[in-house]
Amino acid sequence: MSGFDNNPFADPVDVNPFQDASITQATSGVTENGEFNPFAADVNSEKTIPISATTTQPAILQTSVEQSAQANAAAGQANLIKQQEELERKAAELERKEQELQNRSAGRTHTGEKENNWPPLPSFSPVKPCFYQDFEEEIPEEYRRICKRMYYLWMFHSATLFLNVLACLAYFTVNSDYGVDFGLSILWFILFTPVSFVCWYRPVYKAFRSDSSFSFFFFFFVFFFQVAVYIIQTVGIPRWGNSGWITAISMIRANLAVAVVMMVVAGFFTVNAVLAVILLKMVHSKYRRTGASFTKAQQEFSTGVLSNRTVQSAAASAASSAAQGAFGRNQGN
Repeated sequence: MSGFDNNPFADPVDVNPFQDASITQATSGVTENGEFNPFAADVNSEKTIPISATTTQPAILQTSVEQSAQANAAAGQANLIKQQEELERKAAELERKEQELQNRSAGRTHTGEKENNWPPLPSFSPVKPCFYQDFEEEIPEEYRRICKRMYYLWMFHSATLFLNVLACLAYFTVNSDYGVDFGLSILWFILFTPVSFVCWYRPVYKAFRSDSSFSFFFFFFVFFFQVAVYIIQTVGIPRWGNSGWITAISMIRANLAVAVVMMVVAGFFTVNAVLAVILLKMVHSKYRRTGASFTKAQQEFSTGVLSNRTVQSAAASAASSAAQGAFGRNQGN
């Protein structure tokens, strides 16, 4: 009967749908103001791990590191090879210098003096070398080129004198009246070849070797006359033993072939004269840089004469002879 006592028209009991257990758990993040914050952190949730802590290094970066390491290793190996080649080069240079020193030591006599090596004659020759000559050892580097050029000029000078003998021989075959030119050409070749070497090449060699003022002045004095001789030989005065331009041109009508040969020799004499003038100026420019002077030349000459053993022996002999003569005259009186 109790069921019939209830009023079917009465309002039913209000049921709160948000009181459900699942809904309550979901809405536990409601703020104090009553507003729900869906972004609020769940206290029960686990601590998040940063993405950067879990990310791995890209594969391309690892490849780059490996390539740079290989490049450094290759560069280091190349540097070691370069250093080894440099050491080997220095070792070869030291060995070469040591060999040169040994050769120079072997080239000295038992007295310690340098053994003559010029002219380069064979060992079986009865005539031995008369001079010692070594540009690399004795001549400073700044004078070495000009000194070698003077040596080449002397060689060209000697070759021209020899060709002059042949040209004068051809000149003599055309006309026997020109035998005097052939004879003089032989004399000039035999005489001027060694005299030029001793009188102007060796002085300039000594001047550059020891910076000798006296050698410079002696060279200038002699070489000036050598230039004058070159000019005379180039002109070719008849019956002077020179195949110059005058004698060569005079042979054109008589024999063209001989005239051509003589013109070639005349051209050689011309080249000698031109080169001599050029080298004379070059030597003079080098001489002005050395600080040489006429006063130094006088001092070197006096010192060299007084220290020369031959001059000392001659002076001593003359003094003793004079003393003996004076003593003999006193006894006679």
